[in-house]
Amino acid sequence: MFQLKWIWKNLKGDRLKFIFGLFLSVVSSLIVIVTPIITATIVDEVVTPSLQSGVLTDQAANRLITLLVVSIGVVAARALIQYGMIMCLEYASQNLILRLRTTLYERISTLDMNFYDHNRAGDLMTRLTGDLDLVRHTIAWISYNFVNCVVLFFTTLVYFCTVNIWLTLALLTVLPIILFLTRSYSSKVRPMYTDLRERLAELNSTAQENIAGNRVVKAFAQEQAEIDRFVEKNGAFRSANLTPQFLWLRYYPVIETLVQSLPVVTLFLGGLFIINGEMTLGELTAFSGLTWTLSAPMQMLGPLLTDLQRFFASANKVIEIYYAQPRVMDRYNAKEMDQVKGKIEFRNVSLKLGKSEILKNVSFTAQPGQTIGIMGETGSGKTTAINCLARFYDVTDGAILVDDVDIREWKLRQLRGSIGTAQQDVFLFSDTAEGNIAFGSMDIPLEEVVRCAEVADADQFIRRLTDGYDTIIGERGVGLSGGQRQRISLARALAIRPPILVLDDTTSAVDMETEQKIQKGLRELDFPCTKLIIAQRISSVKDADQILIFKNGTIVEEGTHQELLDKDGIYTEIFRIQSEGMGLSDRKEVE
Repeated sequence: MFQLKWIWKNLKGDRLKFIFGLFLSVVSSLIVIVTPIITATIVDEVVTPSLQSGVLTDQAANRLITLLVVSIGVVAARALIQYGMIMCLEYASQNLILRLRTTLYERISTLDMNFYDHNRAGDLMTRLTGDLDLVRHTIAWISYNFVNCVVLFFTTLVYFCTVNIWLTLALLTVLPIILFLTRSYSSKVRPMYTDLRERLAELNSTAQENIAGNRVVKAFAQEQAEIDRFVEKNGAFRSANLTPQFLWLRYYPVIETLVQSLPVVTLFLGGLFIINGEMTLGELTAFSGLTWTLSAPMQMLGPLLTDLQRFFASANKVIEIYYAQPRVMDRYNAKEMDQVKGKIEFRNVSLKLGKSEILKNVSFTAQPGQTIGIMGETGSGKTTAINCLARFYDVTDGAILVDDVDIREWKLRQLRGSIGTAQQDVFLFSDTAEGNIAFGSMDIPLEEVVRCAEVADADQFIRRLTDGYDTIIGERGVGLSGGQRQRISLARALAIRPPILVLDDTTSAVDMETEQKIQKGLRELDFPCTKLIIAQRISSVKDADQILIFKNGTIVEEGTHQELLDKDGIYTEIFRIQSEGMGLSDRKEVE
């Protein structure tokens, strides 16, 4: 079984602890048989002779005390051995999960955008939590109980055969029936637990989306609709949980009846053997005391198989991530550049995702220090083109060059570290305002953070926050306006002093006056920087060295502000529409 081989591989470093824990489990299981044997000895050598003679001799009393002391010692020894066993298995399992969770998180962090496009956040969280807990449960509990059941069963079986083989064979008559039933149950329950795992992922995803999007839910007064959706997923998870339980209940009565018949058979046949002189009372006592070691493993088969099937379903999900490989990664001969100047060139770039062709033959060049404006209708490919620059996706055809070197030959870390991005969908962390701005360069001084905030026109409103730059900003910037979040995002992009700066509709939520302040600050940056500005407002790009108009994944117009106006095309139409909605003074600003 691949899942078990995978666990063994990842137990490296803790295999000795695990094996020693299982060894202690074997010893603990073997010791179980000692107490009933001591009891049988007491019955045959002390109790029976004393009853027959009516006198407890000193020899018998000493024998009784010795056996009782040994019995207490055996119980204490077993308790200590079980303590050591649990410690070994817990350390091994917890260390395994620590390594696996770290590996999975590192793997998820390195996977490209295509992976996130096809996997829900709630499902990924389930793999890092619930699924890994089941893996740990397998190491710390299932393995121990499985070994315990096997050793108990076969040790008892050997002992019983040495005492009375016929009574032993009589007790084993139920075994083939129980094995048949458990095998039938196991084959039916496995797909049920795979389905259960999917229902859990859907439930977690629904909860995660609702919590993350709580403001949207409230804004549209859709609380009840979201509650109903959660109730539906919760009900589906409940049903998926009950299905395997109901299946087990179809088998349980038969198995339990067969198991509980063993003590009855023992007493009935054992009594006959005693009457016929084929067994002693002590041996029957030992049989009665150890019958549970035959029945308990049979009773445990159902729960063990259930947990094992749950493990297989969860392990498969974990293994998918464990062996996942990013499509976008460093080549074996990737280069580390000495200095990034900021020249960008798109050469006949095309991108196809699935069956959709997102970009078609896109070509343009930005010289170091130039500003490129990018406009176009929603879905025209503007943001996707910029995502390709940072290798969030690798182009299908053509090439993107930075400083005349294909970006696929760059070290990913250096390439992305050279691009400061203020994204359209602003994400702020649950950290201070200073921490969010310094996210890309944690060691920069506060003075530099303030300077970047000033360029982004964010300094004033940050200082008005409760604790200024030390104010904790809620997850995703809760409590800040859209324009404030955009300005912090811009300051974060500037803080790494990037040779390439990408602004993806960064000023869409700010007023014209603020936008002009930001543009002035960007023109006066104290470091060389090539700028790519995606915008819907002409005022954001009119001063660019080159303006590109995207439509249906390709560039349909390019030139300066005046050149595009002279063409009387799409750009001119956008200019007219935006001018009609402005006052005279605003139109002069645009022109």
